[in-house]
Amino acid sequence: MVYVHVPFCKSFCTYCGFYSEVCSAPAQIEDYVQNLCRETERRSAEIAGTAGVNTLYIGGGTPSVLPLSALGRMVEAVSAVLSGFEEFTIEVNPEDIVEKGPDYVRGLRALGADRISMGVQSFDDGILRWMNRRHTASRAREAFRLLRDGGFANISIDLIFGLAQLAEAQWEETLDQALALGPEHISAYQLSVEAGSALEGWIRQGRYAEASDEQCRRQYDRLCARLGEAGYRHYEVSNFALPGREAKHNAAYWRRVPYAGLGPGAHSLLPPESGDVPRVRRWNPETLASGTPGEEILSDEDIRVETLMLGLRTDSGLPGETLRALAAPDRLLAEGALVEQLGRIRIPEDHFFVCDEIIRELL
Repeated sequence: MVYVHVPFCKSFCTYCGFYSEVCSAPAQIEDYVQNLCRETERRSAEIAGTAGVNTLYIGGGTPSVLPLSALGRMVEAVSAVLSGFEEFTIEVNPEDIVEKGPDYVRGLRALGADRISMGVQSFDDGILRWMNRRHTASRAREAFRLLRDGGFANISIDLIFGLAQLAEAQWEETLDQALALGPEHISAYQLSVEAGSALEGWIRQGRYAEASDEQCRRQYDRLCARLGEAGYRHYEVSNFALPGREAKHNAAYWRRVPYAGLGPGAHSLLPPESGDVPRVRRWNPETLASGTPGEEILSDEDIRVETLMLGLRTDSGLPGETLRALAAPDRLLAEGALVEQLGRIRIPEDHFFVCDEIIRELL
């Protein structure tokens, strides 16, 4: 299971705190690709050890700013260690897809990508401008059509809710347009304030006031209702999929499956040296220059917390025996904040919005 981080964007979104650089020169891309290929070769034994779930995810940043030639070399390097991916996802920006056109889309398919994650975020042009997104609603729809016509039968789109200025009618219209496209998967995230983002600065300067919990809850509830009516399975707090289209790569994260993160700023969970659970997390420095990776050894308590936090974000929850070995759920079960079915304990969907509070009660 491999994640490749592409640390380039053409511009920065208002809310984004991920590591990225403005992509400005072909030489910059060439250096990045060469370094990534060298890192892949150097870590080949570790990468091979993550093959229990054989997926590739190229994220960012904005991978679609890269030319096909650069992406192809990266995929070739990873495929020399792992091949035959059961899922290969690449993130794209709608504007890149429209600008580069059908040939670029066909090229992504030719690389072996079979799943697209496209950052739409909204179908309201005013909201998109506030977010400093490069595309418009019409360009997002056009990008989706190009991806479909180019052979992608598994497309996920991202949406964002919980903005103070997002009126209910605007959110309803975005949901209408998202469902009209018929993506196989929708990821919907509440706007969060990330360190280092433009949004964090605006809030600190008093230029923006966050949405109330009540407004966020209304928008989340409407999201759940509309997507449920349309046949999507709400399989994780922020993720919805048509049956059988759940993201294999992301679902493995929530089960604490080992993975290798390649590229600047990427994190890894190393395979255990014995039959024990994964305990070593490593991360690359957030710089295009070479540097020494950071590392931490997870304690039993760290693993307990991660297991609870990740497992209870999903609709399948955790085996009852596992959860009871980690925490005392009886009071929350009695209150309905947890439910037990077929030997598993989970948070019911109508409590997903407050899942963090429920999990804190167990910790």
